[in-house]
Amino acid sequence: MRTVFRAIWKFLREADIFLLVLSLISAIYGILLISSVVRNSASGGSEIYVQIGALVIGLVLFVLFSYVDIDIIADKTGLLLIFSMLFVSTLYFWGVGEGEVGNKAWLRFFGIGIQPAEVVKVTFIIIIAKMIANYKERKILNSFGALFRLMFVFLILFSMIVLISFDDGSALVYAFIFIIMLYIGGVKLRWFAIGGGFIAAISPLIWNNYLSDAQKNRVLAPFAPDRIDPALRRDVMWQVDNSVRAITSGGFLGQGLGQGRMTQAGIIPEQRTDFIFSAAGEELGFVGCMFIVLLIVLIIIRCVYVGAKSNNPLGLLVCVGVAAMLIAQTAVNIGMCIDLLPVIGITLPFFSYGGSSLVACFAAMGIVSGIKMRPKPVRFRTM
Repeated sequence: MRTVFRAIWKFLREADIFLLVLSLISAIYGILLISSVVRNSASGGSEIYVQIGALVIGLVLFVLFSYVDIDIIADKTGLLLIFSMLFVSTLYFWGVGEGEVGNKAWLRFFGIGIQPAEVVKVTFIIIIAKMIANYKERKILNSFGALFRLMFVFLILFSMIVLISFDDGSALVYAFIFIIMLYIGGVKLRWFAIGGGFIAAISPLIWNNYLSDAQKNRVLAPFAPDRIDPALRRDVMWQVDNSVRAITSGGFLGQGLGQGRMTQAGIIPEQRTDFIFSAAGEELGFVGCMFIVLLIVLIIIRCVYVGAKSNNPLGLLVCVGVAAMLIAQTAVNIGMCIDLLPVIGITLPFFSYGGSSLVACFAAMGIVSGIKMRPKPVRFRTM
């Protein structure tokens, strides 16, 4: 019994309790919003129990990963990559779509969905962080060979997610994480310029040969609505238009939790997932939306702070990767809810319905907490 109490005291004293509290508040807030959205749905509110179950699993993983040394995990880079590839590959055989998103990004068993791309984000961050830290230590990070290997690993997972699950939104988050980690790791700007030029050169090819008309319309909708066929505009924009209408109708304090007219009528498809921010806007108003933003910003700042204080290049890169994941998902999700960015099916971290997303977020926070618990001596400087 004394050993148990010592372990609990060690956790409370050394783990990142501030990060845990922020994450827990965010998840509970998200469950309240989800419960309001689904209260009149045909599912009978089963999403609430799934989300609570995911929260419990997430808390267990937070504690577990707080005690695991990130260096031990990162030393298994090859196994992590194999696991990531195999896990995403399962979507080719058993992947299914959800709602009206038009992809097959979920594995579904006994009514519970698992989204491999959400889980693999965490392993992807660790893999890239270990490779960058290793190349940095060997002073070869800016060599063609090192960057080629990094790009090869990124493209494997990026292309698998796009080609197997058709989950373009998650793939773009991977790209953002990769770019930010390369920059923080110390890759020279000339390589970004070369990469940017290459992307600009192949963009017309992708636009003309890869994207469907529906995807093109979704991309053009917030930036060039006049280029969309008026007959198709309603099909493309009605979800976003309703989201904006719901958010603006909430005013400063909102119509009250469970009292939003559009939310309770179920007018906005996928409101429990991609458009949960619109429910917060309608029912809790500007204050409710800003509280969401504040919580996520504080979590991001905390992740970066822990990384900067870790005295460990690997720890810094992992924390930055986690922060980049949260930044990308939050910016895109809120941007599409307020008609600033295309609708590409990205959930709001901690708040949107989705057990895989919530579990992955808490696992990532646990890894950050573990980095705080065991700072390392400085081996070399990355900045």
